[in-house]
Amino acid sequence: MYLAYFGLKQEPFSIAPDPRLLFMSERHREALAHLLYGVRGGGGFVLLTGEIGTGKTTVCRSFLEQVPENCNLAYIFNPKLTVLELLETVCHEFGIEVSRGGTVKDYLDPLNAFLLQAHAAGRNNVLVIDEAQNLSAEVLEQLRLLTNLETSERKLLQIILIGQPELREILARPELEQLAQRVIARYHLQALGEGEAAQYVRHRMDASGLDRPFPFDRRALQRIHRLTGGVPRRINLLCDRALLGAYAGGQATVTPRIVEQAAAEVFDPAPAQAATWRKPALAMGLGLALGAGLLAAATNAVREEPAAASAAPAPAAKADAKPAAAPEPPVSRQVALLDNEAAAWRELASSWKLSPGDGKPCEVLREEVQCANRKINLALIRQIDRPGVLTLDAGTSRPSYAILIGLGDKDAVLAAGGAEYQIPIAKLAERWQGEFGTMWRRAEVSKPADLRAFQVAQGLPADGVPGPFTSMQLNRAAGVDEPRLRKVP
Repeated sequence: MYLAYFGLKQEPFSIAPDPRLLFMSERHREALAHLLYGVRGGGGFVLLTGEIGTGKTTVCRSFLEQVPENCNLAYIFNPKLTVLELLETVCHEFGIEVSRGGTVKDYLDPLNAFLLQAHAAGRNNVLVIDEAQNLSAEVLEQLRLLTNLETSERKLLQIILIGQPELREILARPELEQLAQRVIARYHLQALGEGEAAQYVRHRMDASGLDRPFPFDRRALQRIHRLTGGVPRRINLLCDRALLGAYAGGQATVTPRIVEQAAAEVFDPAPAQAATWRKPALAMGLGLALGAGLLAAATNAVREEPAAASAAPAPAAKADAKPAAAPEPPVSRQVALLDNEAAAWRELASSWKLSPGDGKPCEVLREEVQCANRKINLALIRQIDRPGVLTLDAGTSRPSYAILIGLGDKDAVLAAGGAEYQIPIAKLAERWQGEFGTMWRRAEVSKPADLRAFQVAQGLPADGVPGPFTSMQLNRAAGVDEPRLRKVP
């Protein structure tokens, strides 16, 4: 209904899985890395849990697309089965011909023969069970017994269990201790942080063909995160209704008021439930990934406190008092940004204890370091964990530059002209569109046999090519001495 109004080609917030709208946050990449690691783990269980709507299915679909070619895969999405039904389903998924209504032995014998034959041919066997919190204790025990199928060298079957948080509670029961001891990797998928949620909304709008100004203002995005707790499925429901509300009211921008009204229409307003959704968000911190950033009017300075300044902690509020609005900083100081890119790179080189003189560091120091300048997000910057040059106001005629030297959940620390300044990440996003330049030392580092697996484990695009960011992470894994970002509390 609102597609043409907002210049969209398809529904951006459909809850149906659409690969064109796939958004893999840092957490999703980490979860995927755990699953792919488990495939190569040589048997046992891998556990992936998460609240409803956090993206377990998204991770699972991505995993199924990246399973190595030497894997036989069985996938069960309806685990409300008896022991015999489970064994029959596993056999059918692996393409093993069995008769219905058999005994446990009638299924185990051909399954064991199949697994041994696959092992002899150099193939791995992986069983994925979705919604595994619905498995009965008897079926879980049978799954444990399946992992007893082995040779003298290794287990013959790898089992991946995907389910809601109660799956962890089930496996913690005393009677399932033997199974729990066979879990070789586990990951709990949490909801999106505030920055990731904003990036998620923008990504889905862009992927849906948005050809007009982004309709969600910053405060609306903050409200969306607060009301949904960063759960992607709830974000979809709320954003869809908010766009419909803006369309019905003839407004080009989704405001916090529209978001609140949309939330009242799609969510249960019970306070207890709202609190439940907010708790994970408070625990996770803010903004692990800001994408291209919000466009703002180009100004020549960011006004914030210098990093050295710190405010005294505010006294605790009384339980019955209304929370006070955050006070404005008592001191506002202009950040003296650099207006010359080469100067910014020279300042970055100095943090590496390198001296390029008045030349361009990446040319003068090419025997010592390599340089890369890419458009990336904060999630990847956190991943490679190294200082770099930020290009601010890139879309204007007067771009400026600063060195990112520290990063926390809420704040970043910039350096420019020998001074340091700590600013909120949200404020940085108003002027930074993702351009980031950094260095890595030239070093003879051996590459892993499976470079793609290394890239997945590092949260990098698994293209099998040792590009700049892969080289940086190879250096890090090899212990090459390189600067790291300062941790900001």
